[in-house]
Amino acid sequence: MLNAAEIDILPGVRGDLAEPYKGASGTELADVLLPLVDRGWIDVCRVVPWTAPDGSTGFQPGSPLAREELPSLLADDGNWRYPDDGDWIGCLTLTLTAEGREIPW
Repeated sequence: MLNAAEIDILPGVRGDLAEPYKGASGTELADVLLPLVDRGWIDVCRVVPWTAPDGSTGFQPGSPLAREELPSLLADDGNWRYPDDGDWIGCLTLTLTAEGREIPW
């Protein structure tokens, strides 16, 4: 949930986990995240380009991915590693839903 508030990509999520999850496979981590999606607390999105009004560029979360896509995407261990080129565009990220933002921290 914290990572969904921070707009980090999946490798950053893994880095914040305690053992035994830090070394878990994508499949095991999908089993942790999918219930949060199903409760309506988080969405999984791809990082997309963004251009500010002043013309500077960056990135932001895109639209939520379809639930039926998530098991295979989250199970793919490649999605849990930082990209070799350092470009986050296209990587998976977690975002809080409106319901997720209402959960007290």
